[in-house]
Amino acid sequence: MTTTDHPTGRPNALRIRRLPAFACACVLTFIALPAFAGPGLVADSADQLPVNDSVVQSIAPDTVPVADRKLLFASDVNQLIAARTETPIQVEPEGRVQRMLRGALSLLGTPYRWGGTSPDGGFDCSGLVNYVFRTTLGIELPRVSRDMARDGERVERTALSAGDLVFFSRRGRTIDHVGIYLGEGRFVHAPRTGKDVMVSELDTGYWSQRFMQARRVAGIGS
Repeated sequence: MTTTDHPTGRPNALRIRRLPAFACACVLTFIALPAFAGPGLVADSADQLPVNDSVVQSIAPDTVPVADRKLLFASDVNQLIAARTETPIQVEPEGRVQRMLRGALSLLGTPYRWGGTSPDGGFDCSGLVNYVFRTTLGIELPRVSRDMARDGERVERTALSAGDLVFFSRRGRTIDHVGIYLGEGRFVHAPRTGKDVMVSELDTGYWSQRFMQARRVAGIGS
């Protein structure tokens, strides 16, 4: 007869003795998992979400009335948490640019209307920008985008800051569209008939190819 027909007890005994060590290793690995996951969770901040998923949809979903929508970026995450919890959380006072951006983003979902200048009647692109700067900062801007593009300090595309105006041409080389730069390669605007006020990508896609210039409005502060 062969050894495989009648195995000795020694290998089984070794396996039995090894089981506790294996079980302990599994338990230790399970306990350690949160420590390894921690950095990834911390890094997964709102400003890293793509627009389509995104801060816009997760914080200002379509089911929320337009007047109640608030979009908060990474610097405002503590305010988002405060808004969704019963325990008050201390937050830093917001600056002028942040206040202006908050005003713009509260209008997400407002319908586009050619010549529109108000949340009730809808906005065209320059009407939205005018309304936001006037109501949040008290700054009056020219009525149409091509005139806005002559005001303020011209800014290189690589040096854009939140609050800068970004200008586009959809036909030829004449400026005919404007939005407000949010940072992280995104801007808020009223795009066209049939679309609502929304956030779009500046660095890729349709609007990237039609970008013309950017301007920093005088007196916008920080």
